[in-house]
Amino acid sequence: MKFSFLLILLLSFNLMAQVPTDTFEINDDELNIGGDIFSDFNEDIESTQMAEDERFYRYGRFFSFQIGIGLTSFTGNRGVAYDNDPPTYNLGLNYFLNFRNSFGMGVEFSKHNMFIDKPTFGYSNLEQGVGFIDISALRVYFNYRYYIDTADLGTAITYSNPYLTARLEYWYLTNKFIDQDIANDTGGGIGVGLGGGFEFPIKIKESYLGVELLYHSVSFHDKFTQAYRDSPKTTEDTTFIDDLTGDVWSLMVSYVINW
Repeated sequence: MKFSFLLILLLSFNLMAQVPTDTFEINDDELNIGGDIFSDFNEDIESTQMAEDERFYRYGRFFSFQIGIGLTSFTGNRGVAYDNDPPTYNLGLNYFLNFRNSFGMGVEFSKHNMFIDKPTFGYSNLEQGVGFIDISALRVYFNYRYYIDTADLGTAITYSNPYLTARLEYWYLTNKFIDQDIANDTGGGIGVGLGGGFEFPIKIKESYLGVELLYHSVSFHDKFTQAYRDSPKTTEDTTFIDDLTGDVWSLMVSYVINW
């Protein structure tokens, strides 16, 4: 019995000695999941950005210069009082950050007029009214444009390059009293313009035909003037207005040169 017990014990030690020592050891390779995930993520972003930059440098526009004509029209009481003398003139310059975003600046100029043949509250001493008033509207602006991604909307829409735009504007009005020896009435006002447009290619990346429609809200210096309100001397109905409140619409068609 002792011999059998010793034999079994020796066999057990022999089997234990043959068991691999790394059975329960953790292999470092089993914890390696392919590197630093944050490093890989950053590399993907950088490579994507580089590809986008290369595509922009090859196919994109860097600057554009536009010269245009159009129409400026007013709403509210100012729209009732004013007659428009088109066209409106426009000059603008845009800088493209990428395919979708651009910033720019420009200047526009339009002419309008009023004719008043009755005394008004501000000019009650003039029995025949102030007569013809020549109005010049000059404005300078800074604008931002966002070009809409139209890759999935069809070729015709894609080639029209639609965009949304916002402006910060400064309007300067000059009212010249042609029929009276009265000093010009001048003043400025801050405004904003919102709208959109299209740029139809004449020659890809070089020249385009632009169309832009904007709605402007402006704080004109004479917005709440009482000068053109009916005079107490006026006994008949007139078309004069209590103030010059109202907003602005503009439509411009431009020839755009790119480089």
